[in-house]
Amino acid sequence: MSDQFDKFESLPEERREAILGAAIETFGRSDYKGASTESIAAKAGISKGLLFFYFKNKKELYLYIVEHLIERVSKIVVDDGFYEIDDFFELFYYTATRKRAMLEKIPYVLDFSIRAYYPEHKDIRDTMDGWTQTRIDVMFKTYFKNIRFDKFKDDVDPRNVLNMMIWMADGYLHQQRSLHRPIDIDALFEEFFAWCEMFKQYAYKEEYR
Repeated sequence: MSDQFDKFESLPEERREAILGAAIETFGRSDYKGASTESIAAKAGISKGLLFFYFKNKKELYLYIVEHLIERVSKIVVDDGFYEIDDFFELFYYTATRKRAMLEKIPYVLDFSIRAYYPEHKDIRDTMDGWTQTRIDVMFKTYFKNIRFDKFKDDVDPRNVLNMMIWMADGYLHQQRSLHRPIDIDALFEEFFAWCEMFKQYAYKEEYR
């Protein structure tokens, strides 16, 4: 995180978590425009002025939460066993299982994450769209560095498989949003694991399926 947030990060953990929890819930319940900083401050038990002492505006708070959740997920997912996995699809299973546990434990993170993935307000749309692609590039280089890509068929690019997995998840979430259906975590992960098996059959050499 940037040094500009030193004042916030120097707070006791309990106070930081109260502010972040209030913000995640508020942004998760409402779109960016409709999310009220007054509501965030009230839920956190602080004044609006104090909230803006730590974050100069709503956009800065929002983007801070995005980075905070990325770091939090990374700490949960990338543990001692993470880099011992050398199979592309086993890594997907491993990370998805650990992310699921976090989503079930922390309220509104899934709602916030989906809204962040589909930003609608001009204040954050361009920033989030560019950020998403950058994160995918970083994720592939960082988290897949120990994967045995020799298991893939010679004419299959692992990066393309990753992109297709992301596009399918995007399509699933977009469909649910279009139908105004809540995202069911069990259904989402059931679909995801089915996609993993399907792509494994398509992408791997016969001896590794």
